[in-house]
Amino acid sequence: MTTTTTSGSAAPGTPMRVGLVGAGPWARMTHAPVLAAHPGAVLGGVWGRRPEAAQELAAAHGTDAYTDEAGLDALFAASDAVAFAVPPDIQAPLAARAAAAGCHLLLDKPVATTVAGAREVADAAARAKVASVVFCTLRFAAGTADWIAEQAAAGGWFTARAQWLAALYAPGTGNPFAASPWRREKGGLWDCGPHALSVLIPVLGDVTDVVAARGPADATHLLLRHTSGASSTLTLALDAPSAAAGTEVEFRGEHGISALPEGGGDAGSAFAAAVDALITAARTGVAHPCDVRFGLRLTEVLAQAEAELGPVRA
Repeated sequence: MTTTTTSGSAAPGTPMRVGLVGAGPWARMTHAPVLAAHPGAVLGGVWGRRPEAAQELAAAHGTDAYTDEAGLDALFAASDAVAFAVPPDIQAPLAARAAAAGCHLLLDKPVATTVAGAREVADAAARAKVASVVFCTLRFAAGTADWIAEQAAAGGWFTARAQWLAALYAPGTGNPFAASPWRREKGGLWDCGPHALSVLIPVLGDVTDVVAARGPADATHLLLRHTSGASSTLTLALDAPSAAAGTEVEFRGEHGISALPEGGGDAGSAFAAAVDALITAARTGVAHPCDVRFGLRLTEVLAQAEAELGPVRA
């Protein structure tokens, strides 16, 4: 069992003061409203790269807006923990700064899109002895978290299959995340990959071998070998046709076949559970399984797959 100290923790029974870094769609839809309503937390302020967006979001939830670099440091100084809703390679250096300021970390996935960036955060959290949680949705959603634990306990799996296909750019969808530059650049491998791996690794064990191939549009196919001896295949895409979109995870082994339950719960409820997990880790000193070190491992696997793929062909 891994333990940490409780640097920056609020006293038992006192709500944890959580600052929010980010004021885009994800912060507006999930992070800010959940933190503002959470019984164990207080939304202590909002910082955004666009001051007007931070001010608007802060005003909507009755908290303070912080702007510029000095404001970011002020937010860290006023917070027990910081939640992040910014692109991964913006998140990583800011999260390292927050950890150095003694703040616990509620990170979005992926932690970074480079191993060096993710390791910087993990090392900073270890030095500061702060708690961390990476918000991989299915690890916290009510309908799927227990299922993942049950499959891990069952064991005896021979192989698994995961398909994570989104139609982010399909005409007429109006998805608010379609305008995200990092998703357009990095594709389904980096946006969908952490979700799929966060289900497969707890059940089948760490990844030992990676084979990767490109599919149509931004689709990526992965073949993985795990420490349990089982193999898994993944198909990941953001630019699938609308009629092809959907999420499936299936394990096959000596107990038969087990499929990911449908309707695993909304993102807000899952994020609230992630806040609970961070509060518990901060106050008990017991690291959560989905912490920044797990986030670093996800980045290492995805970076290995990206290197396998090589440059995009013209």
